[in-house]
Amino acid sequence: MSKRIIIDVHNEQIRVAFLEEGDLVEIHIEDNEYQRVVGNIYRGKVTNVLPGMQAAFVDIGLAKNAFLYVGDINTDKEVFDFAGSKTNVEEGLHNPSIRDLLKEGQEITVQVLKEPIGTKGARVTTHITLPGRYMVLMPTVNYIGVSRRIEKESERERLKEITEEIKPESMGLIVRTAALEKERFDFEPDIEFLIWLWNNIQNREKKGRVPRLLHKDENIIFRTLRDLFTQDVDKLIINSHEYYEKILDWTKYTSSVLKSRVEYVSPEKNIFEAYGIEDKIEKAIQKKVWLKNGGHIIIEPTEALTVIDVNTGRYIGGKNLTQTVLNTNMEAAEEVARQIRLRDIGGIIVIDFIDMESDGDRRKVVEVLNKALKRDRTKTNVLGFTGLGLVEMTRKKVRNRLTYSLLKPCPYCSGTGKVYSESMVLAKLEKELERMTQGSGLYGVLVEVHPAVAKLWMEEDGRGLEILEGALESRILLRMNSSLHVEDANLMPLQNQSEAQEVLHSNEDIVYTTRFDFSSTTR
Repeated sequence: MSKRIIIDVHNEQIRVAFLEEGDLVEIHIEDNEYQRVVGNIYRGKVTNVLPGMQAAFVDIGLAKNAFLYVGDINTDKEVFDFAGSKTNVEEGLHNPSIRDLLKEGQEITVQVLKEPIGTKGARVTTHITLPGRYMVLMPTVNYIGVSRRIEKESERERLKEITEEIKPESMGLIVRTAALEKERFDFEPDIEFLIWLWNNIQNREKKGRVPRLLHKDENIIFRTLRDLFTQDVDKLIINSHEYYEKILDWTKYTSSVLKSRVEYVSPEKNIFEAYGIEDKIEKAIQKKVWLKNGGHIIIEPTEALTVIDVNTGRYIGGKNLTQTVLNTNMEAAEEVARQIRLRDIGGIIVIDFIDMESDGDRRKVVEVLNKALKRDRTKTNVLGFTGLGLVEMTRKKVRNRLTYSLLKPCPYCSGTGKVYSESMVLAKLEKELERMTQGSGLYGVLVEVHPAVAKLWMEEDGRGLEILEGALESRILLRMNSSLHVEDANLMPLQNQSEAQEVLHSNEDIVYTTRFDFSSTTR
């Protein structure tokens, strides 16, 4: 499978695109406004202990306090003293109470597991992990693990044996996917650096104000090199000469093979435009995604879960309906997996495939979905079809969705995704005019609205406006403004005839003046 990494460095913003067979499957963006905090390590202070939730809130210096669940706390007896008699210590280790572990005002070192999302603060843990190129050091636990992406059992055993030989005492290591077919001498510099880094963090714990940052994870480019730029990547293309030189230096210490795959292009060239990535990003924020066969999927995110609906759309199939539905669902399963990864959708996901009567067809669709999800670095779990014919799955929620980085809430629709119809806008506008003119003695009102609203108001040659003027006992002067939002209107009171005449003669875009009689006496 062809894989490419495209890095666009522009002013203060860095964008990283990961392509598989020319399709955009991951996009990462970092700038001054949005700084990633996952992986950062802080010295924080406990602000609230909540026994009912078995959790605590920790001030780590961000806008919102971080959330620390009891299961994410290191219960090593050397780290925490348990309340109560010694005979209760072992029981407390297996089923600890948050009250026994933390108290308000206590200083604690934590690492961010999940970004702050919406109204929720970051989720943190006391189990520190420090990722390197080939290994992840876990200084607070004694454990060895191997990436689930290394599937060959003999290779897993070989890597585990090497890791047992080089593992620091009383610390843990996880073997990363990049370690595949590597040797001990490849891992030793990695581990030495991570141990040095951990000792440095421990030294910083002892001095300084609280809360404070002890360790910041690498910037987006070096995280990309560490996590994405593996042996199966064909090209890494970047438009910053400064970072290009740094990446070449990095390959000297990690993999000389990768050096020849790094390519520099001039910053004058729009690198994302050249590879069609700009268009792909634009499509990644749309609700509807078209399939190659003419079908489509609709992606509807909510606060609690994400719902994905599959439709045949323009696809009419071939021989029979059963085959048409199966073909659409199988292609949709591939696209759903890609969109989940691209949009960074986490939490509960419900997929409404087109109804299938055959259990065998259902199994085929789930197999396609599982196979496609194997390429996702974030942990997923497909539960299969429910009794209602829906597929339920979960994906670990680590970061905000892509739309959070690219979009902001609409100030008009307040998150509904819809706006009032022109008739509803008119109804609200007429009520406002009644309130404004009642008992005021106004000669008239200049009303400025969107052209779509004005057009509806003037149907039947403005007969509705004439009736309204009679009811208000006040004139209406109507002006269209295409720059106004369809829900907005500007109302300007006209105290007398001369004001109305001045407005009429100074505005060429007045579209309604039926009842204005300037020969009458001023009111």
